Amino acid sequence: MNVVFDLGAVLFAWEPTRLVQAHLAQHAPTEAAAAAMGRALFHHDDWTSFDCGTRTLADSIARMSARLALPPEPLYAMLDGLGERLEPIGVTVEMLGELMAHRDAGQPLRLYYLSNMPSPYARAIERRHDFMRRFDGGVFSGDVKFLKPEREIYELLAMRHGLDPAQTVFIDDSAANVEAARAFGWQAIHCTAPAMLPSQLQRYLPVSVTLPVSNPRLRA
Repeated sequence: MNVVFDLGAVLFAWEPTRLVQAHLAQHAPTEAAAAAMGRALFHHDDWTSFDCGTRTLADSIARMSARLALPPEPLYAMLDGLGERLEPIGVTVEMLGELMAHRDAGQPLRLYYLSNMPSPYARAIERRHDFMRRFDGGVFSGDVKFLKPEREIYELLAMRHGLDPAQTVFIDDSAANVEAARAFGWQAIHCTAPAMLPSQLQRYLPVSVTLPVSNPRLRA
């Protein structure tokens, strides 16, 4: 079985509303305003073109600043070096460690990632987190100039590693990305609560994973 992980909000905490609250509170004083600003920042070509490697961070920030009438300084504080500050989600990274141990013991299991992530952030998490170097392979959008849910990025991972669709399960927090994976022929899990992922994934696996006995909180 091939298990393909998204990274943001699955293995690493990704909370745009909290980022806005931490860096742009003056411009988004309520949680609802911060959530709306997060969508305006990250669900727009200004960001996604940086995500897929066709625009620099400086260009993206200049465009965000002009479009949303925001000063560039807090945008730089929020986004520059963000890859160094992305923290793992304890419950899912612990599960990943179990799966890697089963694989290393000879179980028929292969582990991959497929992530919309700018190249600078990708290099940072590769440096910081040993488990990133223990995957069997993966694709970052910033390295290949394609983004989920574009079909080409799924095809690229599948071709590189010879993934059998019937033996592949994909995990993502985005419903659109999950639907694109299913359209490509993969099985897929919409991960909306990381603490629930071990039980959601268990039915697809040839091995057992430890299921959380309480509500684990996100932790580094």
